Amino acid sequence: MKQYKVTVNGTAYEITLEAIDASQVKSAPAAPAAAPVAGGAGESVVAPMPGNILDVKVQNGASVKKGDVLLILEAMKMENEIMAPCDGTVKSINVTKGGTVETGAVLCVIG
Repeated sequence: MKQYKVTVNGTAYEITLEAIDASQVKSAPAAPAAAPVAGGAGESVVAPMPGNILDVKVQNGASVKKGDVLLILEAMKMENEIMAPCDGTVKSINVTKGGTVETGAVLCVIG
């Protein structure tokens, strides 16, 4: 065991760390991979967390710029704006207002 002094936000703490071998480490479950886009054309916008779709701000064929709000996802009683990761045209919208999604679900595709 080793002792260290750590300062967090101006408060000093003394901590003790124990060395363990790799067989004792529990790994966190991997985040689900984004679903591939059919035909390889476009960039998938995936849900960063599970939640409810409060509003869809774009339609198929709409031209969007990087940072434009695509939809509103409610998670843990907070409204999260899901923004376009790139410039392009909305090729498909895979959710509807009032629907629910899981982490990693493809919300829409921008091409």
